[in-house]
Amino acid sequence: MSRTLALRDALREAMIEEMRRDETVFLMGEEVAEYNGAYKVSKGMLDEFGPRRVIDTPIAELGFAGIGVGAAMNGLRPIVEFMTWNFAVLAFDQIVNNAAKTLSQSAGQFQCPIVFRGPSGAAGQLAQQHSQTFESWMANVPGLKVISCIDPADAKGLLKSAIRDEDPVCIMESEMLYGHTGEVPDGEYLVPIGVAAVRKQGTDVTLVSYNKMMLPTLEAAEILASEGISAEVIDLRTIRPLDVRTIIESVKKTNRLVVIDESWPFAGVSSEVAYVVQRHAFDYLDAPIMRINAADTSLGYAPTLVEEYMPNAAKIVKAVKEVMYVRY
Repeated sequence: MSRTLALRDALREAMIEEMRRDETVFLMGEEVAEYNGAYKVSKGMLDEFGPRRVIDTPIAELGFAGIGVGAAMNGLRPIVEFMTWNFAVLAFDQIVNNAAKTLSQSAGQFQCPIVFRGPSGAAGQLAQQHSQTFESWMANVPGLKVISCIDPADAKGLLKSAIRDEDPVCIMESEMLYGHTGEVPDGEYLVPIGVAAVRKQGTDVTLVSYNKMMLPTLEAAEILASEGISAEVIDLRTIRPLDVRTIIESVKKTNRLVVIDESWPFAGVSSEVAYVVQRHAFDYLDAPIMRINAADTSLGYAPTLVEEYMPNAAKIVKAVKEVMYVRY
């Protein structure tokens, strides 16, 4: 059996279930308690668990991220919510220099089972300082695991797995899609970290994406199907560790690849996917790999600039036709 849940409700369910299961799990962040969360992800959790386990923090990301890292090193399992990953830049010292390196710096004596979560990427007209995509930033750091998805079932299952994981995990959500709905299985439900999902089977071209770029990717796949082009769609779900096997097996079947990635093109997730495919499946490629990224500039405020900046279904369809050598 399953129920239809919004992304925010699936995330809340995951945290509640894990906090009921394990008394060492707690949530902290700006407005997570009295205000029920900036995006209402933690609605009602203060009432059930009280202020010792659902903790409102000052507007000081470096400070409360550091408290979380220290708590994790001493046997607790913190969930640290950032109102946006753009604000988490202030806490990078704790995430990158402490959480990610705890296990190796202590020669295995200490682990750091902590979850950092919050929205990443553009969220409409929020301009340059509030519209950055952080998956590749965090995935570049050894010691961190990175999850990025919008499917409510996956979000619940992956968050539960992340809370139980012994390593620090960064979870990237979408501010625009907390209301996005999907079917979530009843009962205990875990999704393994590091396994991609094939959202649509196809034979002509592989489309790889993640997070909210899955929506224009699936839209493009439907448009292509109406024109006789069969696209296989892969949702990475986890950026690090990357499910290379699923990508390679798909490319071996379709012989073509287009990667759709909201991050900037230089040294992004799409670059890594393109590299591993040319490294492990070069002989299967019938066309150069194409990437659809956000524009290589900071995101402006004007809606016309937002539209031009972001990947969309039309850009994906055009790229697919290029790798298919179809005239358009």
